[in-house]
Amino acid sequence: MPGLLRGVARTAVIAGTATSVSNRVSRRQAGRWAQQEPQAQQPAQPEPAAQPAQNPTDNTIDQLKDLGELRDKGILTDAEFETQKRRILGS
Repeated sequence: MPGLLRGVARTAVIAGTATSVSNRVSRRQAGRWAQQEPQAQQPAQPEPAAQPAQNPTDNTIDQLKDLGELRDKGILTDAEFETQKRRILGS
């Protein structure tokens, strides 16, 4: 009889644990589905418009400013600065 009682108790513990785990998994999955549901119901968001192309003059000015900063920091010599400035200005 003690062996039978031990077997029944073990079965009850295993069944209780399995039920608990199963319920936890079900609740977790239901939570995930609930989070996904509002996203699926929302209309598709349009992609943000692409940035308008920068004016070539603005780009040239930015390049010259960067070039001047490199010269001021001593990274470029005056001769290198003049060469690159001519290249940017196309002269």
